[in-house]
Amino acid sequence: MTKYSFVTVSNRLPISVTKKDGKLIYNVSNGGLATAMSSLDLYDAVWVGWCGAPSDDLTAKDKAEIKQMFAKHGAAPVFLTAEQVEMYYEGYSNDTLWPLFHYFQSLAKYNGKYWQAYEEVNKIFMRVIKQVAEPSAKIWVHDYHLMLIPSMVRRELPQSVIGFFLHIPFPSFEIFRLLPERKEIIEGLLGADIVGFHVYDYGKHFSDSCERLVGLRDDNGQMEYEGRIIRVASYPIGIDYDKFAKQAHSIESKRLQKDLKAKFKNRKLILSVDRLDYSKGIPERLEAFRQLLEDSPQYIGEVELMMIAMPSRTEVETYQKLRDQIEQTVSRINGTYGTAHWAPISYQFQNRPFDELVALYDLADIMLVTPLRDGMNLVAKEYIASKQRHSGVLVLSEMTGAIDEMPEAISVNPNSARSITTALNDALQMPRKEQMKRIKTMQDRLKTYDVKAWGKSFIDDMYLAEAGGNRPADMRLGAEQHQSLVNDFTKSTRKLLILDYDGTLKPFHASPTIIAGFPSLRVRRLLKKLSLDESVTIAIVSGRPRKTLQIWFRGIRVEIAAEHGAWTRYDGHWRKIENTFRKVKKPIRDIMNQYVSRTAGSHMEEKDYSLVWHYRNVEHGLAYSRASKLVHELSEILPGDEIDVHEGDKIIEVKPSVVNKGRVVEELLRAHDPDFILCAGDDYTDEDMFEALGSNGYTFKIGEGKTKAKFRFDTMSEIVDLLEHLSTEKD
Repeated sequence: MTKYSFVTVSNRLPISVTKKDGKLIYNVSNGGLATAMSSLDLYDAVWVGWCGAPSDDLTAKDKAEIKQMFAKHGAAPVFLTAEQVEMYYEGYSNDTLWPLFHYFQSLAKYNGKYWQAYEEVNKIFMRVIKQVAEPSAKIWVHDYHLMLIPSMVRRELPQSVIGFFLHIPFPSFEIFRLLPERKEIIEGLLGADIVGFHVYDYGKHFSDSCERLVGLRDDNGQMEYEGRIIRVASYPIGIDYDKFAKQAHSIESKRLQKDLKAKFKNRKLILSVDRLDYSKGIPERLEAFRQLLEDSPQYIGEVELMMIAMPSRTEVETYQKLRDQIEQTVSRINGTYGTAHWAPISYQFQNRPFDELVALYDLADIMLVTPLRDGMNLVAKEYIASKQRHSGVLVLSEMTGAIDEMPEAISVNPNSARSITTALNDALQMPRKEQMKRIKTMQDRLKTYDVKAWGKSFIDDMYLAEAGGNRPADMRLGAEQHQSLVNDFTKSTRKLLILDYDGTLKPFHASPTIIAGFPSLRVRRLLKKLSLDESVTIAIVSGRPRKTLQIWFRGIRVEIAAEHGAWTRYDGHWRKIENTFRKVKKPIRDIMNQYVSRTAGSHMEEKDYSLVWHYRNVEHGLAYSRASKLVHELSEILPGDEIDVHEGDKIIEVKPSVVNKGRVVEELLRAHDPDFILCAGDDYTDEDMFEALGSNGYTFKIGEGKTKAKFRFDTMSEIVDLLEHLSTEKD
């Protein structure tokens, strides 16, 4: 099968198929996403998505024909059974995620079978992606139906660049935490290099959830996870502005508007266009219009609300009840305020052709867009783009993503019918000159950042992510590099092995006791075997206290730097740096003890030249809240530049600025003048060692995080295996 360098993945494709009377019928979509992707200069690209017809109805011959036809349109179909579509799409995607992410948590249904289907279908999508994607392809995944795909792709295609864009809101953590599979969803999204949202708030909610559930910290829109830098950013999606503007100027639009003007007889037209969905705030909108007529009877017979509700999920009971409620409300308002020659509301439950919608947009005096929650809302942008010949006013919900880009609209709280009523009255009274000024300002903005610019900006950032390097796949010790390391070690006469301890040779342990952190029998035997070779010098450079390290490595010829180099033992004798840290320990100790007493699961470790607050066993959200406050409080009392506060792996450490592992490395290099160097570490203190070595030797970062090391290992066992391999080379 042909492999592609760029893969777009979404639930639906720009082409779909249905089967009727034994025949396959193909339909081409002109949706916003299809328009965005078609406008980009993407070569060697393919689109993966569901074909549109349940596979139960398709024969092997049908599937072969569909694949061939879709390939002509640059697409690779995913085949799903009717049950999979029902449970994954109608079920988990739209009965669980959709209501929850739109803050209708009472409507969300939590069904174990829904989740099983969601996982299963995401895996099916992944298999198709793997079939069509090159190993280093750029893969852009779209929307809430496929939130497990990024991590699946990361496992199967680790060299790929992965982007994910969510087209609906991401809720606050207090809402998101209601989802039973919240952690699985977060971990699924964290497989991406870029996670994109419509607006900043949605990205912030996502970052908050990552912190609370996985323990990640957001650093100006970047998070470190599994050795990668993940960018979280906002990309407000636009529309095909030129398409709407061109249609508004067309002869067909002028003809349609002439007919519409005759129908409305110069009455003010308020337009409402929505998909029939409980998130759109349609009942609240109707109540606002009713209040307008009640409070301002001068508008009776002078204004008309045209409400177009496009059918959506008509077989679902919740949507059926909503439709009934809307129709009953429309009938009641028309019955109360209507006359023999005028109905206040013209209600249409049907899709309208594109040319008719644009004509209505251009003609409408007021566009009423008041969803209770919406990711972006493109109807508001379509209205403004279509305003090529007439004035008008946009009334826009403050709960839409679009409000950030369209501040010239009249903003309303969609939960308040009174707020909408006031806005309608203001809109009806607004001078035409003011209307045109606001429209022109919004149009200039929409032209600049249209749907093409949206797609390009996201893809440009995917290329930047690829060029950024420091990715796990880029930093693996390849077979040739491994052999070069072994050869260099074997032929050298002055070998220097510089090794951190916790997280490098021994897993972190919740208990600070000497026994808990004692090196394994394998590590002790390995280090002792290496130390028997006179050409090998082993240096253990650790943050642990000197007495602890002395006990652990008794009987093994190793040089030791304790407390990050505050104490050193290079020739059997301990030396310490001269510093005034002990004089300022008391106020630091007092503050840390306060945080220990207030934060269950934390503890303080006191060393000669440092104080450390440990919070590995504290709940994620509380831990990082307390940690940031502690850092701020300590920074307030520390004198000058002599004492530093460091944030490490679930620790806050205070130590003299002159104490760092980089200084230890410089001393070791002067003392031994090695012709082979291997250095390994796992946390921020070890970056000083890597920086001091520069391009010299073989440097290894253990675990995740940005690093100055040349190579990376995922686990401690890999560095121990490498050292064991080297120990056999001298035999």
